[in-house]
Amino acid sequence: MSGSEIGAAASGTAAAAHGLLPADTTEDVRARAAGGAPQVAVLPVGSFEQHGPYLPLATDTLVACAIAREIAGAYPVHLLPPVTIACSHEHAAWPGTVSISSVTLHAVVGDIAASLRRSGVEALVLVNGHGGNYVLGNAVQESSARGERMALFPAPEDWEAARERSGVETSLLTDMHAGEIETSILLHAHPELVRPGNESADFTADDRRHLLTLGMSAYTDSGVIGRPSLGSAEKGKELLASLADSFGAYFSLLTSPEPTPSPRTAAGSEGEAAGSGSGSPA
Repeated sequence: MSGSEIGAAASGTAAAAHGLLPADTTEDVRARAAGGAPQVAVLPVGSFEQHGPYLPLATDTLVACAIAREIAGAYPVHLLPPVTIACSHEHAAWPGTVSISSVTLHAVVGDIAASLRRSGVEALVLVNGHGGNYVLGNAVQESSARGERMALFPAPEDWEAARERSGVETSLLTDMHAGEIETSILLHAHPELVRPGNESADFTADDRRHLLTLGMSAYTDSGVIGRPSLGSAEKGKELLASLADSFGAYFSLLTSPEPTPSPRTAAGSEGEAAGSGSGSPA
């Protein structure tokens, strides 16, 4: 392939990424802005916390980035590098887990959104890979109330659609942490990072009503809650494909001339935003 062909291919790619970092140049961003349509930035938000003995501490960040890359391959979005440390306080009993406060995460998201708006990118989607990042729902609600364009993805409904399409057997309630979904996505996106052990690590604890008070250690010794033995690369591939399809509705909403829905619809949307963080694997 000639140099000109390589350049043409690169300019036609919505947002290529190598590992966790986008490969865009400033000219790629300028070219997308020249189209005139509202620009949408995608920010993966993960965590750095235990995921049992077979998945890395960076699992949630890797999952969020895999989803974001899938989105960037299908839509003309401005892919951002991830937030890699977030709110993992419930995992503090395990070595290696690192957290920041919800106030700090809220401030980081707000600063990023403001910086994007100053550069002409009006819409921001937070791709959340960690169920404990509850504050992201508040950040989206507050921004939307100010008339800013922001969304939280995926919602529980998006995960449920992906679960059904991919053939994931475990329910979202049971598949809480380092289970079938997260193991499948990493087996597809980063198989070299999955260590032996998921085949024999299944553990369920569906009644977790005191999780926020007691933390994960009250419900699992291994750090696993779910059925990782059922994970597969094929399921991971279909999970990501389904989520990319679901993102279409978000992209249409954020790029429409008047994205604000009716009051009745807005009430429903706020409910979804508030629940989105808890509907994904933790």
